[in-house]
Amino acid sequence: MTPLLILVGAYLAGSLPFGLIVARAAKGIDIREHGSKNIGATNVTRVLGWKWGAACFVLDVLKGALPIAFPKMLFALGDPNRVHWLVAAGLLAILGHMFPIWLGFHGGKGVATALGVVVMLANPISTAITFGAFVACFVATRIVSISSITAAVTFVVAQLYFLWPQPFQAKTWSVAAFSIAVPTLIIVKHRSNIGRLLRGEEPRFGSKPPQEPDQDQLPPRSGD
Repeated sequence: MTPLLILVGAYLAGSLPFGLIVARAAKGIDIREHGSKNIGATNVTRVLGWKWGAACFVLDVLKGALPIAFPKMLFALGDPNRVHWLVAAGLLAILGHMFPIWLGFHGGKGVATALGVVVMLANPISTAITFGAFVACFVATRIVSISSITAAVTFVVAQLYFLWPQPFQAKTWSVAAFSIAVPTLIIVKHRSNIGRLLRGEEPRFGSKPPQEPDQDQLPPRSGD
């Protein structure tokens, strides 16, 4: 399997819209027409309940983890470019979720898929710290968006701390770049949530979902 096929496969795997698939399989609905109209696990949970939301979350995590797991077995441990190819595959899996070709490049926020990639690639201590930051913020606020943003910022700081003093040396530059770029993308994808947070309108987990659609979702189709 060539590196190019690995990268294309990672993007296509990330592009699988499991939120849409799960919602249609469970209730025969288009999740983009309900709740926040986002295809991610949080909206699936709000609209369909925690069991279907958990299924969507696990599938979204796996589509980030598996595109790393398979190439890990193919690249030789001594290959100096191994980590860079794995990082590229992880990044493309996340971009696939955020900008899926199947949905006109209008996707989710990438948090669950990024988690799958991070578990496979990142420093395990920084991963644990990031997860702890998410849990602590969620317990305190019960707001998924601010917890995700907090985790994204924490991940940048933790990763750069463990890569210091040479985060951009030959062996680790791609990991450092990933550790900055992906959290930045996640925060940008949360811009609708940030607007609601600033207005005090962001719902807490378990409350009624917002009727305002996320900016990244598909516009209403003709006839809807």
